[in-house]
Amino acid sequence: MNKNQSSPIPSTLLNQGIAQIAILVPDLDETVHNYWHSFGIGPWHFYTYKRPLLKMSRYYGSEVNNAIRIALSYLGPTRIELIEMKSGESIHADFIAKHGYGIHHFGILVEDMAAAQAEARANGFEIIQEGSGFGPDGDGHYAYLDTEERLGAIYELIERPKRRHPPEKIYPSE
Repeated sequence: MNKNQSSPIPSTLLNQGIAQIAILVPDLDETVHNYWHSFGIGPWHFYTYKRPLLKMSRYYGSEVNNAIRIALSYLGPTRIELIEMKSGESIHADFIAKHGYGIHHFGILVEDMAAAQAEARANGFEIIQEGSGFGPDGDGHYAYLDTEERLGAIYELIERPKRRHPPEKIYPSE
């Protein structure tokens, strides 16, 4: 039986739908300004994901020091994440080199990251990048899956922290 005829391994990862759309942008502040003034989308909460905010950061299984600057808002119930690549090895830098800027991934909320990763691996998807510990209580975990070739897009597993650190900045200011 070839891969097109094999029996599927049932997965529940997409049962709750897509919770987040992430877009790589060259200038985060300018893009946030454009979303606000063009569509009224906001407020935007800014964070820089790097150490020490991230307690663990891995790229293809190896510990790395990389940095991205993000801004988060909502379009209806869907979270929009704008990402500006800052430094280090990452799938964000890889994507920009291969495709340029644009839609990078779709986020899936999970309640148990270990179980979600096991389910993804059972379906043949490896973890290509992950980070954790970004909540004030040391919780919060994300893991990007190697889904682009088989599914046409990167998917991210997201276990949100119970609480968030105060944002570095809010636009427009409240």
